Amino acid sequence: MSRIGKKPVEFAADIKVSSNGDVITFAKGKTTMDLDTKGNVDFVIDGNILTFAAKSDEKSHRAFWGTYRALAANIVTGLTTGYTKQLEINGVGYRAAVKGKVLNLQLGHSHDINFDLIDGLEASVEKNVITLKSHDKQLLGSAAAKIRSFRPPEPYKGKGVKYMEEHIVRKAGKTAKK
Repeated sequence: MSRIGKKPVEFAADIKVSSNGDVITFAKGKTTMDLDTKGNVDFVIDGNILTFAAKSDEKSHRAFWGTYRALAANIVTGLTTGYTKQLEINGVGYRAAVKGKVLNLQLGHSHDINFDLIDGLEASVEKNVITLKSHDKQLLGSAAAKIRSFRPPEPYKGKGVKYMEEHIVRKAGKTAKK
């Protein structure tokens, strides 16, 4: 029995929620997001409350019940407050700059890395911290992971791109024989 799936998703009055078959559409202003349930769960929109129920007692339907409820809650949170992720750049000569819809990264490679910012993703740079903002949690996480993959932090000096809340486990370097 899903404890997450039982909880209803409450949304503000300025968010319009509608359904078309198995697709739930969330809209606020000019931003719209769709959640395709693919017929795996039943859902009911009642005023400002969205509730989910398992389609049957099969294991897969019970698993989808909590998953789709969590995805719907993430969409509502993204439309109301939004999501942010911060990446920290450590290393001599490593820097980043935003030029229009392109994030320019200098990470010690022979060339600059230009990361195109997709619609719905905003970036800002202050000193050595890149701040990414989006209303889509999945888009934000994948973009942050892609930027981190250009130069992951190494364990000896900690040089590279890391999440702000990430802790890098350091290794001891070589020691001279005596």
